[in-house]
Amino acid sequence: MKKTTISKNSKPTIIKNNLKYFFQSFVIILSVFISFFIDDIRKSNENIVTKNDLVSDLIVSLEDDLIQIDELIKILQISEKNILEILNDIDLNHKNLSNIEAIKTILDIEVGFSFFPKDGIFEQLISTGTFELIKNNELKRLLLEMFNHQKDRNYATSQEIDQWNIITRGEILKKFRIRFSYNSFDGEFYGSRTLNTFDFDTDYYLSNDFYGLLSQAQNYSNMYMRLLSDIKKSYDTAKSLSIEELKK
Repeated sequence: MKKTTISKNSKPTIIKNNLKYFFQSFVIILSVFISFFIDDIRKSNENIVTKNDLVSDLIVSLEDDLIQIDELIKILQISEKNILEILNDIDLNHKNLSNIEAIKTILDIEVGFSFFPKDGIFEQLISTGTFELIKNNELKRLLLEMFNHQKDRNYATSQEIDQWNIITRGEILKKFRIRFSYNSFDGEFYGSRTLNTFDFDTDYYLSNDFYGLLSQAQNYSNMYMRLLSDIKKSYDTAKSLSIEELKK
């Protein structure tokens, strides 16, 4: 049998080839690693840009909601003033206001308007995963509070007041036989109405039942104003923190 031998000159060649293969493999692995690293940086930067864009949109959304809250608080403040005016007139046995003044004041009592927060941008922050990129933990905590607990609390309170208001409004319109025209395109929220005719029921106006309805309306007005004030504070703080977030 012929014995195979490796020459002394072939050994350096084998070592050289092995080093070449090792170096090539190392370069390939390093290239893949760098590629993944660069891609991660790119995606991270894109996510940060998306987060900042959404935070900018969130600021605009918060400003819109703050305008809505201010308008609702104004309506409730006017309503509370009108409730007190009617209660004072009843206490004086209807000596302060004429029938038509009383009816117009009653119709200007509005406690059934609700706050509808714009939560679309917050939902986008959550769904895109960019919410976790927000650096300010206080802002994240506050947004979760606003669009979960406060939102649920607002909905529950609004539902209770709305249901009561629908029944009470129908009762008042029936008792005073009120008829009015309605302009859907006027007014801040739900249009405007014009009083046409009414039949003033003095007995009902001076009754304990009507007095109790006004007292309940006053209670709901104060309760919802307090809730809106709490929500407004949260929105003001969230807006300030969002502006600071964009500077980081």
